[in-house]
Amino acid sequence: MIVDVRGQACPIPVIKTRKALDGMDEGTLEVLLDNATSADNVARTAGDLGCAVERTEEGGAIRLRIEKSPAAREPAAAGPREVSCVAYVNTDRMGEGEEELGRLLMKAFLQTLKETAPRAKKAVFVNAGVRLTTAGSEHIDTLRALEALGVDIVSCGTCLDYYGLTEDLEVGRSSNMFEIVETLSRADRVVRP
Repeated sequence: MIVDVRGQACPIPVIKTRKALDGMDEGTLEVLLDNATSADNVARTAGDLGCAVERTEEGGAIRLRIEKSPAAREPAAAGPREVSCVAYVNTDRMGEGEEELGRLLMKAFLQTLKETAPRAKKAVFVNAGVRLTTAGSEHIDTLRALEALGVDIVSCGTCLDYYGLTEDLEVGRSSNMFEIVETLSRADRVVRP
């Protein structure tokens, strides 16, 4: 089976690949892409499901060969789940008003995340918030400390691309809208600056 998602923006490549994999018991799925960020997101999603992924590139075209075995994991079944907290950061400052004050408040917010209980399991950075996870940010050390405490730091790949910061990601990993929405919808609590 082949899934051609060339020219399609996040999260469509992940969604179409996930649907194709969900419809297979086992076998090979080939996914054709033309965007490196989407290819990374599709490969990570397939890997998270226990599939083997082989990537080849030629002339700007990316081909992922995904092997799904009977041992591949199915999506998590409904049932009791652990209480979870997610930090959702969609800006590089906190609140409205004076820009300098907003930046000081954001610094305090990120530092305080380390001290709260229960601690956020994931920190999601979107829109201008991705600037906090990239080169030149004054918050890199704080975010690395959060990561060392077990907080999964994720930045929206589309946002990184938009701001030209994909290569400048300093802490955490690039993610996609499918994972972000899934994370937010499964969280028991979402905190925002």
